[in-house]
Amino acid sequence: MTTWQQLCDDGAGAAEGLALDEALMARVARDAATARPTLRLYTYADHAALVGRYQTLAAEVDLDACAATGTAVSRRATGGGAIVMGRGQLGVALVLPAGAASFRQLIPELGGGVVEGLGRLGVRAEFGGKNDLLAGGRKIAGLGMYLDTSGALLFHASLLVDLDVDFMLRVLRIPAAKLADKGAAAVAERVTTVNRELGRPIGVDVLRDVIAEGFAARFDVTLSDDEPDESERTAATDLVDSRYANPSWLDEQHAQPDGTGSATFKSPDGLVRVFVAAQGSLVKSLQFAGDFNAVPDGLRRLEHTLRWRHLNADTLQDLVAEVRSASGADAGWRRDSDVVTAVLNAGADAMDRCAAPVRPTGSCYFPEQGSHL
Repeated sequence: MTTWQQLCDDGAGAAEGLALDEALMARVARDAATARPTLRLYTYADHAALVGRYQTLAAEVDLDACAATGTAVSRRATGGGAIVMGRGQLGVALVLPAGAASFRQLIPELGGGVVEGLGRLGVRAEFGGKNDLLAGGRKIAGLGMYLDTSGALLFHASLLVDLDVDFMLRVLRIPAAKLADKGAAAVAERVTTVNRELGRPIGVDVLRDVIAEGFAARFDVTLSDDEPDESERTAATDLVDSRYANPSWLDEQHAQPDGTGSATFKSPDGLVRVFVAAQGSLVKSLQFAGDFNAVPDGLRRLEHTLRWRHLNADTLQDLVAEVRSASGADAGWRRDSDVVTAVLNAGADAMDRCAAPVRPTGSCYFPEQGSHL
């Protein structure tokens, strides 16, 4: 049976945690033909705000709030959205040689280790959109990948064991936080934790062991406890200075600013407004708001499914139909064309704002009608 290396540590700094993940890729670079994959299961010190590779730090993170709360910030090499990591979130990093499979194939394949581990606790997780794991239709983990020039691949997962929603809304710039006084409730409708799904608290150490078992079972491997060697520690220290704590890396700006827009459509529950944040024609985030007792399952699933998709009518039509079919009576809309048209209109509004940004009169994610970013 194949053996993988396993590393476990706690209390990593924002830059230091990410730097070690990348430094471990040198194991693969030394000899990709014989290198053993390395699985690292770790936590960050309270707290770290980490943005995705292609995000703009100041647009995703409230830097003043981070300074006031002592929250460290950094930028991942992997994609995806901004997250808060600390003692209540388990970081998963898997380093291995890159094969011929595409990122779209690899995300669900490698994420299967997390799914398997959660299943051992009785938590059923499934993939939603391009890079989320859902439990009961709510996000429980985010996934990402990075391929370096040596042919080594880094897979990331951030697993929510517990979550202080109010704190997260304070340090991250999240669209739900801009919905008047309903920010925490809106997030709770869309995000869940292992503790919530189990109905009881579970220690991170217990979850770490279960996730390790999940990866071992999913990939038919044994895990051997290991530690970073001296060269990897040195490389990680160098990467902290040259990248993960370096202002040039942190302040890197995307070539095109984000824009936001909104539109409405009629649903069985009344009028629904869809908010779209876009970077060019790419949907960065999307949220439905209305007079719901609870957001319909189909609309929650659409929020995950349409992220990181292009504003293309045919693509949206196919994805909306796919989610409606899976959601059945709890889809949350009458006609697919109503949803598609609303998303396209909101996206067009967002693209206009990207092209001609001016000072907003509303919030940065949910501007008043007629205002611009």
